[in-house]
Amino acid sequence: MDFFDKLGKQASRTYKYTTEKTSKIAREAKLRMQMNEHKGQIEELYEKIGKRMYENHISTDEIDVDIEKEVEEYFIRIDEICDRIEEERKEILTLKEKKQCPNCFCEIELDYNYCPNCGDEQKSNNYEEFYNLKEDTKKDEKTEQDNDKKIDLNN
Repeated sequence: MDFFDKLGKQASRTYKYTTEKTSKIAREAKLRMQMNEHKGQIEELYEKIGKRMYENHISTDEIDVDIEKEVEEYFIRIDEICDRIEEERKEILTLKEKKQCPNCFCEIELDYNYCPNCGDEQKSNNYEEFYNLKEDTKKDEKTEQDNDKKIDLNN
């Protein structure tokens, strides 16, 4: 019986580990898709800005005074989207249990004191920041899972 108990416990640990890894991979893939969507939105805004500026340039009428306000609104939207992309990038690093070198932006292990890519000394190991982000990520995943369940129940 002892053999089967050990086997059951090992199978349980393996299942839990596999489930956690799969969840992380799925979450990372979802975040990468969101980042790509946001980058596409930024490209669309760039295109709108360029088009609007060119239309103003070729306009034979008076110079459009409202163009500055309109373009400023595009800039604000781009800044908001960039902030979302940065949050998603940080969450991906947290899921991978890594940090980013502030000098060369290479992904490195949390406990590295020097970047293996550029040799830059890492000022802090970001353990506290990492574990705070990790807890926030768990809360976000739980909320997302609850929302997914609500959606499933509604369908």
